Amino acid sequence: MDFTVIAHAVEVDHGIKRLSMRFIKKYADPGRDRLSREFCDQITAELEKSGLITLPVRLPTSENEFVFVIEKESSIGQAVRIASSMAHLSKIGASPFSSLGPHNYPAMADDLL
Repeated sequence: MDFTVIAHAVEVDHGIKRLSMRFIKKYADPGRDRLSREFCDQITAELEKSGLITLPVRLPTSENEFVFVIEKESSIGQAVRIASSMAHLSKIGASPFSSLGPHNYPAMADDLL
C-alpha cells in the first residue's frame, strides 16, 4: 500500500482532505474487487503509520462513501483524537463530561468509534 499521494493531498489542503473510498482503494490495492471490513482495517493501520487518521474512524466498505483523511498531528487531527477518546470513555460510562456523551451527539459517536 502506497499512500504517498494521499499524504501529499492532505498536506496541500492544510491537514485535511475529503476523499472517496474508491480513491483510497485505488492506492491501497488497485486490483482488489471490493472493500471488506478486514481490508478497511488494514488501510486504517497503514494510514496511521503514515501519520494520518480518518473520520469516520472505521472506514466504510462502500466505495461510494466519502471520508476525511486528516494529519494526525495537525490541530484538527488532535481535536479528532481527543473527541474519539471522549467517545470511547462515554461508551464505557467513564466520561468526566456526561453532557458530551453519545446520547447527546449520536452522529459524533458513530464517526468517532
